[in-house]
Amino acid sequence: MSITSGLNPKIFYSTEADPEMEKFNTEIEKTLSKLPPLHSLPPQVIRDAREQGQSIWGPFKILDEVEERILKGSSGDVPVRVLVPEDIKGVYLHIHGGGFMLGRAHHYDELMAAIAKMCQVVTVSVDYRLAPEDPYPAGPDDCETVAVWLAENAGSEFGTDRFVIGGESAGANLSAVTLLRMRDRHGFSGFCGAVLTYGGFDLSMTPSAKSWGERPLILTTPLIRWFHESYVSEDKITDPDVSPLYADLAEMPPALFTVGTLDPLLDDSLFMYARWIAGGNKAELAVYPGAIHGFNAFPLKAAGRANKKIADFIRSCFKASDRCY
Repeated sequence: MSITSGLNPKIFYSTEADPEMEKFNTEIEKTLSKLPPLHSLPPQVIRDAREQGQSIWGPFKILDEVEERILKGSSGDVPVRVLVPEDIKGVYLHIHGGGFMLGRAHHYDELMAAIAKMCQVVTVSVDYRLAPEDPYPAGPDDCETVAVWLAENAGSEFGTDRFVIGGESAGANLSAVTLLRMRDRHGFSGFCGAVLTYGGFDLSMTPSAKSWGERPLILTTPLIRWFHESYVSEDKITDPDVSPLYADLAEMPPALFTVGTLDPLLDDSLFMYARWIAGGNKAELAVYPGAIHGFNAFPLKAAGRANKKIADFIRSCFKASDRCY
């Protein structure tokens, strides 16, 4: 029996980052070093700046073709944003990032429009409740509500019962938690794939997150800690419903893990990828040399490659056999 490694050590060499990425990282670090740390500001101040396009992420565009809906849940109404293309091969359930505290579904309209077009999927984006005003389990409850609604209604609404789930950062965490809840609470294992992009899967913090320090490449160790402390109490930090790295990961769909080597959450993806495979599931790990947290939201060559790989993965999920897994 031969044993092969799933990682090429070269991708972690600093010399492997392309010049464009290195220049971008220098500019981001220079810009953020002049600003007050996010964790020193009230959450609403950060949210207001984002709504005005005055954040590192720049302006966003709200698209008229995206439909706003309100779904009824046991914990209250859950807003979603739905984009329906002409040709439908499946549904992509998207859960945005933002440390469980920031971000809104409408910030991702342009991304969802691109995915809908490239992959011929209905996109459903969850506008889940945010901490600290609505801490755990509000966010996961809202995501579960939408997943249950899709399982029960997508066939009649969109003419398909094939689903892929995914998100970035905290959204990747909530995607994994939603898969686990659907399996354990509803006996549903009908997702065809999971797009888990630079997720935080252990809120007690993996070594890369703990040791990163205060270098301001989007995330810092104090900022990660602030997100987690605002979201959930310390006694629940390693509960699998909070930190899915600790969950039984059997019967999970094929997953694509995406992360950069200069992301404090690097270990989260490395560890979760290994545990996903150990659970008997298919998974692919895409590690981008020199890439920082959130890199694929910027106009970079590496971002283009990463986003194409994500789109290819989503399309591949709907080309598989009738049973998703």
